[in-house]
Amino acid sequence: MSRIGNKSIMIPSTVTLDIRPNVKVKVMGPKGTLDVLLLPGISCEFKDGTLTVKRANDDYKMNHGTVRANLNNAVKGVTEGFKKLLEIRGIGYRANMQGEKICLHIGYSHPVVIAPETNSKISLKDATNIIVEGIDKRAVGQTAALIHDARAPEVYKGKGIRYVGEYVPHKEGKRATAATGGAPAAK
Repeated sequence: MSRIGNKSIMIPSTVTLDIRPNVKVKVMGPKGTLDVLLLPGISCEFKDGTLTVKRANDDYKMNHGTVRANLNNAVKGVTEGFKKLLEIRGIGYRANMQGEKICLHIGYSHPVVIAPETNSKISLKDATNIIVEGIDKRAVGQTAALIHDARAPEVYKGKGIRYVGEYVPHKEGKRATAATGGAPAAK
């Protein structure tokens, strides 16, 4: 029994749906338009302001919750949108915009230029705070992941690009271990 797939989706009055059976659902709202593909064996029914996702039989159980989650994310995206915040830490590390692309100066011998995915947008609060926002949850997450992975935070000094609120464990270096009674230094 799919618990996520059985939940109905409340559709706000500002959102309109165009359901094409066995193909896709077009979700249109104040922020834009998204298409959600219907996987085989999955159908949708819109009645009284709620959208219900149904499956043909238990052979399609694995797709049931996925399609419902994608539709819910599309409805949330076209009404509220999605946002990811990243911060750059490190001496001399910074970012600037080149049109719609972001140019990262993060300790390499060359700048790293990253273009946003479709339905996402990159902006800067300042030289070390990056905002990725858009209507497509997958595109926003993928763009943020590309920026994060350009220089993931390292565990000794904490330098790199991290999500705001991300916990990065810190390790002690070899010198700190030796000074506090760790293994004796090699001769």
